[in-house]
Amino acid sequence: MPDEGEPHAATWMSLHVDPDIWGEDLAPEVRGALGLIAAAIARFEPVKILVDEAGSTVAFPPEVDPLPIPANDLWIRDTGPTFVLPGTGAAGLAGVDFNFNGWGDKQEHGLDAGVAEVVCEEAQARRLRTELVLEGGALEVDGEGTAIITESCVLNDNRNPGWSKAEVEVELKRLLGLEKIIWLPGIKGRDITDGHTDFYARFAGPGVVVAGRDDDPDSFDYAVTRRHLKLLEGATDAKGRTLDVRVLPGPSTVRPDFESDDFAAGYINFYVCNGAVISPEFGDAKADAFAKATLEELFPDREVVQLNIDPIAAGGGGIHCATQQQPREGQA
Repeated sequence: MPDEGEPHAATWMSLHVDPDIWGEDLAPEVRGALGLIAAAIARFEPVKILVDEAGSTVAFPPEVDPLPIPANDLWIRDTGPTFVLPGTGAAGLAGVDFNFNGWGDKQEHGLDAGVAEVVCEEAQARRLRTELVLEGGALEVDGEGTAIITESCVLNDNRNPGWSKAEVEVELKRLLGLEKIIWLPGIKGRDITDGHTDFYARFAGPGVVVAGRDDDPDSFDYAVTRRHLKLLEGATDAKGRTLDVRVLPGPSTVRPDFESDDFAAGYINFYVCNGAVISPEFGDAKADAFAKATLEELFPDREVVQLNIDPIAAGGGGIHCATQQQPREGQA
């Protein structure tokens, strides 16, 4: 599995926003925010987006290809395949189907369970099977053999009962070409994902990690994000490098329009595409500016594009959750 910053052939998204999940009032706002993300990414690379009847009438730029593929929800990072490039002696692009089960049977997922297979077919990628159950948001890799993964999600009985950490490591190393996994505890039962990695820590390149810190003492993430920072600062990667850990605090305030108990107010859920980093902003001028400046420093050769994605954040997710990269072949 290459680093997200390696060249992409395309970005995959899903415009499926079920009013029964999101609510009649919020659903159109969410579609609008997804359209903003798709248009921003399309400036830099092709976008393929799954649409239903409601989404088929949305006007997209020509670089966005709407595909009438059924799904329950928009979180293609979790429902879609995790694309991998061939190793020595292997053939072509492949996609790992991690058996999406609705984040431990928390949500209807009959259609979403088939998204990985259909996307593999559309992308002309071999579909790799496994008995592991997890989501792409739980996986963060540097493309050089190191991964950061949360125990709260992957070592959870609602996904992988009976699997030991050692057994999970063997299987993930086989599927993704990993040499070392840095485990973060995460926290389960507080959000639908049981603590996905992509809201806690992201690689900004080999040996460099940008990590979130929740500064609200009343937040359930306050203590765990500090524990994560200590673990990351003491960790080494597959090449033996001590990680350079950069801290990215969340905003102190958010706009009130879509604020909710599930609102995901963090900057770590950015998405790296060809030539750009697509990142959220939340209306906290100081925190938004610090996040942009930090990402510009970490990704000096890319344009940092900040978007208001409040309707999506109201559902507990972000830009990274709503996207899935298809790496360009020929770079392994």
